[in-house]
Amino acid sequence: MTSTPTKPAVSPSDRIRIVQRRTLSVLSVAQIMGGVGVAVGLALSSVVVDELSGSTVISGFAGTATVLGAALLALPTAKASGKGGRRAGLTLAYVAALTGCAISVVAINLRSWPLLLAGLVLVGGGTAGGLAARYAATDLAPQGRSARHLSLVVWASTIGSVAGPNLARPADQIGMRLGLVEKAGPFAFAALAFALALVVIIAFLRPDPLTLARRLNGAGPPGSGRHRTVRTAWQTLRTTPMARRALVMIAVSHTAMVSVMSMTPVKLHHDGSNLDVIGLVISLHIAGMYVLSPVVGWLADKAGKVPVLVLGMALLLSAAVLAGTAGHRVWQVTAGLVLLGLGWSCGLVAGSALVTESVPIDRRPAVQGLSDLLMNVCGATGTIVAGVIVGVLSYGVLGLGVGAMVTVAGLWLATTHHRTPHLTSPGDGAR
Repeated sequence: MTSTPTKPAVSPSDRIRIVQRRTLSVLSVAQIMGGVGVAVGLALSSVVVDELSGSTVISGFAGTATVLGAALLALPTAKASGKGGRRAGLTLAYVAALTGCAISVVAINLRSWPLLLAGLVLVGGGTAGGLAARYAATDLAPQGRSARHLSLVVWASTIGSVAGPNLARPADQIGMRLGLVEKAGPFAFAALAFALALVVIIAFLRPDPLTLARRLNGAGPPGSGRHRTVRTAWQTLRTTPMARRALVMIAVSHTAMVSVMSMTPVKLHHDGSNLDVIGLVISLHIAGMYVLSPVVGWLADKAGKVPVLVLGMALLLSAAVLAGTAGHRVWQVTAGLVLLGLGWSCGLVAGSALVTESVPIDRRPAVQGLSDLLMNVCGATGTIVAGVIVGVLSYGVLGLGVGAMVTVAGLWLATTHHRTPHLTSPGDGAR
C-alpha cells in the first residue's frame, strides 16, 4: 500500500500573513468603491447647492458639510471599532454615507438645499470610512511594515478619486432615464457605490483584523474595556510623546494641503485659466497625493517615520513657496500642487503609521479616531482661513503663511524628537 502524502501544516505566522493579504485586498476594494462614492457626490454637490439656494456663498457650505461630517463621524467610527472590531466601525461609516446619499436624492427632488446640506454631512461618513480603513490595514502588519501596508490601502483611493468625477455625468443621464430629477442621479450612483463597499466589508472582512490582533497580543476581545473614546485617547496621548508628535504632523500636513489646494482653482480662474487647465492642475495634485504612497510607505519603514515626516514638511514648504510666488505661471503653480500632494502623502502615511506603532493595541482605535477628528477639523478651519486670507490679502500671502506653519512644525519635530521605545515595533526605524 502506498500512503497518501500529507500536506505540510500551515504555521501560525504563515496563517497571519494569509489573513493580512486577504485583509489588504478587501480593504482596497472597499476603498475603491467608497472613493467612487465620495468623488461622485462631491463632483456636483456645490453646483447643486448653488442652483437650489441661488447663492454662491451658500454653495461653499457643500464642501464644509462633508468635511464636518467626516469629523463628526470619526469618533463614533472609532468607538464602534473599539467595541466590535474594524468591521463594525467601517459598517457604521458606510451606512451613514449611504443614508446621506439617499437623503441628498430626496432633497434634490424636493429642491431643498438645507436638507441637501444635512445629507452631505452624513455623506462625510464615506471619508471617515476611508480614513479608518487605512488604520485597519496595520492591525496585522508584520513588524516594520505598517507604513507599507497602510500606504497600499491609501493608494487604492486613487482609483475611486480619479474615476468618480468622470462618472458623474453618465450617472446623471442614467438617473434621468430612470425618472430621477436632474443631478439626483450622481447621488443615487454614490449610494450604490457605498452599498457595494458595505457588502464587501460585511461579507469578506473576516476574520476581523483588530479582533485577531488583540487576541494574538493578549489584549482581550473588542468591547472588553469600558473606556470612553475621547478620554482614553487623551490619557494615552499624555503618556505617549511620539503619538502626540505624529498627530500634530498629520494635522499640519492636512491643513497645509487643503488650505492651498482649496484656493488654487480660485487663483487660476482669476488669472484667466479655463476649466480644462484648472481640472488638469487639480488632477496632477491628486496624483501627487496618492500615486506614490506605496513608495512613501516603503521609505517610512526603511528610513524611519520621523525622517519622512520631516521630508513631508520640507516638501510642503517647497510647495507653498512655488505656488505662492508663481504669479501667472501655471506650470509653477502645477509644480507646487504636485509637491503639495507628495508632502501630504508623507505626513499622512508616516504619521498614521507612527500613531499606530506608538500606542497599545487596545487603545489604538480611540487615538486613531481622535487623530481623524483633529485632522478634519483642522482641514475645515484651514479652508475657511485660507479663503479669508486670499480674499483680504492675496494667494501669495497664503503661501507665505502655510510655508511658515510647516517650517515651524518641521523644526519642532526635528528638535524635540528623541529615542522612544515602541510598544509594537521596537526595532522600527522611527526610533
